[in-house]
Amino acid sequence: MSDGRSRSTTAPATGASFDEVVLPHLDAAYRLARWLMRNEHDAEDVVQEASLRAFRYFRTFAGGNGRAWFLKIVRNTCCRWRGRSVQALTDLFDEEQHSSARPASDPEALLLHTDDVMLIERTLSSLPDRFREVLVLRELEDLSYQEMADVMGIPIGTVMSSLSRARRALRSALNNELKQSGTPTRRHPREQEAGAVLA
Repeated sequence: MSDGRSRSTTAPATGASFDEVVLPHLDAAYRLARWLMRNEHDAEDVVQEASLRAFRYFRTFAGGNGRAWFLKIVRNTCCRWRGRSVQALTDLFDEEQHSSARPASDPEALLLHTDDVMLIERTLSSLPDRFREVLVLRELEDLSYQEMADVMGIPIGTVMSSLSRARRALRSALNNELKQSGTPTRRHPREQEAGAVLA
């Protein structure tokens, strides 16, 4: 006797199960949703809703890259959520992140690393949604250009040009943050090379 539940959790085109295709990518889905929603609790809700959508429509999965397929559902769910709610721009204190006991062999190195991470997070959060999205997908989730094109529903050339503009914007925003804090700005390697040649 066939179980109706097992039929719905297997994609007819591939024979793959929902557990094999979607569940390995829940962490990536949460990270993407957290960056797009700018709120941990909304990100959790978005991933839950996206997971339910993926489960409901899993029979339409035609194979290929399950990660890109699922992240596209997460991205679309984030867009729907952002459209229907106004987000408060607040930074929530994450007690787990700030109070976890980590061995610190070198307090100075740990402090510098923490400062760098906070600077990058703050700067990345200040970028427009489109730039933040392409940077998160490429640099944090390590998606290929093709996977990004699939997730975002845009041509691969647009992915590459968007990523270039996003990296430029991030570099500029980081330099502005460093200037405001009185820290010497870091020059792009090409600028350093040009300076060395001209000197």
